Amino acid sequence: MRRILTVLALLVLVVTLAAPSSYAKDKFRMGIVVKIGGIPWFNAMEAGIKKAAEARGVDAWMIGPQSSDPALQVRAIEDLIAQGVDAIGVVPNDAKVLEPVLKRAKDKGILVITHESPYQKYADYDFELVTSQYFGETHMKLLAEKLGGKGGYVIYVGSLTVPLHNAWADAAIEYQKKNYPDMYEVSERFGVAESADDSKRTMNDLISGHPDLKGVIGFGSQGPIGAGRAIKERGMIGKIFVIGSFSPGQGKRLLKSGAVTGGYMWNPMVAGEVFVNLAVDIHDGYKPKSGETYEGLNEYQLDGNTLLGKNVTPINIDTVDELAAMGL
Repeated sequence: MRRILTVLALLVLVVTLAAPSSYAKDKFRMGIVVKIGGIPWFNAMEAGIKKAAEARGVDAWMIGPQSSDPALQVRAIEDLIAQGVDAIGVVPNDAKVLEPVLKRAKDKGILVITHESPYQKYADYDFELVTSQYFGETHMKLLAEKLGGKGGYVIYVGSLTVPLHNAWADAAIEYQKKNYPDMYEVSERFGVAESADDSKRTMNDLISGHPDLKGVIGFGSQGPIGAGRAIKERGMIGKIFVIGSFSPGQGKRLLKSGAVTGGYMWNPMVAGEVFVNLAVDIHDGYKPKSGETYEGLNEYQLDGNTLLGKNVTPINIDTVDELAAMGL
């Protein structure tokens, strides 16, 4: 009998040691769905995600769809919900289309954080490294400087359904109308700036159809690239000026040739770090407040569910090599 009791005691000990403690905290897990995979901008963001995940001791990874089809983002988010992750990050292609699936995530108790989608419905928080107004106005000032405050221009956005890109465009146009009355749009904006090929085709059409075109603002990392390639091939360097937000490593040759003039960006690697750090901190009890300082955002304002930071970087002849060397 004693021997049986001893064996049972040993079995209980083995089971106790092998079973996970009910008090042990599972590792924080976060999936981040971006607009499209395989382009330099989001490659840099992925590097920031991995860096922050390692530093914080959590599991965080990026999902980059093969195209900018919002349905692919919906599918990726549904998969993350099924996995039971702690947090989901999204850089939306279509804010409205994502609302139902983001609501499902929140209903499951999953923390939802977006980027490049201010005031996103059903997100706990959205963060922006720079305000829409400042980013749009800064680009228009640079274009006006190159055009001498006169002439026709056009604006590219990543998609007509991306709220942030269109907010930048709205701010740029409003600033132009108030400050540069001799400048004007030759056409309504084009939603082509997530594809270098589409941007190039559009640029070629615009050159042929609008001889008064003098400038392009590309909001979306592939917009200035495609437009710059068309201008270089058509021998229009110095006649049409292209500025915008683009990956320095991808665009530095175009910039140095004069086909692209320059622009401004926030560091997507920093955005990747903020995604992870903010999610972990909020999960652990952090409550964002206006006027506070947060790494990557600097001093920020909280407007509704949106954190508006102040962290912008110029892309020009003096900065492009250093930015490209960082993998941006």
